[in-house]
Amino acid sequence: MALKQLTLSLQFGDIQDAKRHRAALPRHSVARWIRHALDCDAEITVRIVDAEEGQALNRSYRQRDYATNVLTFDYTREPIVTADLVLCAPVIAKEARENGKTLQAHYAHLLVHGALHAQGWDHETSEQDAQAMEVREIEILAGLGVKNPYR
Repeated sequence: MALKQLTLSLQFGDIQDAKRHRAALPRHSVARWIRHALDCDAEITVRIVDAEEGQALNRSYRQRDYATNVLTFDYTREPIVTADLVLCAPVIAKEARENGKTLQAHYAHLLVHGALHAQGWDHETSEQDAQAMEVREIEILAGLGVKNPYR
């Protein structure tokens, strides 16, 4: 199966330890991870933010007053996927550390996760949907050489 076309904008907000996060997110890797999760062509903006911006966005758009690891703002699914993926650097770093994962592997997982959300996958609708999304993430990540993130 040929990989889909991706127009990618990669943005870094004013984050602490920016050098470490930029090193974990080379543009070619970010594009590769997302492209492997796409079922159609896409235009996606990836923005790496600090906890304050992540919390403000989560509060405004999901009415949850905390910084979360990834937020997906999906705008269209056909004829191309258009979406913004917002990843919160300090949350991702903390989760990676707590779960014994590399920062890069955790970013890969969350970018795949966000790209699936942008295409309509949802793990909050039912247990069956959650399991299907998890299986799909594991398959995509295995194809990228990333270990099962749920173990």
